[in-house]
Amino acid sequence: MPQATGLREEKMFGSVATVGTAGVFGQVMGLVAVTLGFFTLGAYLGREVSQGASIICFIGGFICILGLNFAARRSEAMAITLLFAAGLLLGMGMGGVLNRYAEAEPNAVWQAASATALFVGGLGSVGFAIRKDLSGGYRALFFMLLALIVFGLVTVFVSIPGANVIYALLGLGIFGAYTVLDFNRMRRAGMEEAVPLAAGIFLDVINIFLFFLRLFGGGRN
Repeated sequence: MPQATGLREEKMFGSVATVGTAGVFGQVMGLVAVTLGFFTLGAYLGREVSQGASIICFIGGFICILGLNFAARRSEAMAITLLFAAGLLLGMGMGGVLNRYAEAEPNAVWQAASATALFVGGLGSVGFAIRKDLSGGYRALFFMLLALIVFGLVTVFVSIPGANVIYALLGLGIFGAYTVLDFNRMRRAGMEEAVPLAAGIFLDVINIFLFFLRLFGGGRN
């Protein structure tokens, strides 16, 4: 029986009992890096796709994100496949917008990418260094995110001075807080949580990048 239990605990990246916090951190960040690579590839492939196809890819990417949370309980390999597929599809969905930014304001893209790396690196380090469990903050951030979405919809119909800047700054605040919480959660996570955690941090990075792009790009849509 002990041998059977050990086999069940064995994961694709190693044993839950032996890998430790450093191992979880390394695997999560490795998955995030590869997923960002797939996102970049998707953005390149999707730079000329139609708006309808972009929407389909975007929806498909989020379906993969939702699916991997269920797949992680059954098959780590399937969860990882869905994570990489999500990166590729979301990249294809945003490829057209990113391509327009790159053609009109290439400096804004590089500035947003650099700011994102510094922002995520700094806040991630803070979150990982905090020993206290901050997971109680997820509920408050969820409602803040809903409020941000409502604010974004309101600005579509109501002209608000500086709305783009306000929206971007609020978004950076919310996803910056998500970054702190996700890295803090990594301190207590087991290997079975590596893929969902990587998905969460990947979404943090992409949203932060897009909000910085909105700021540096002068609020282009």
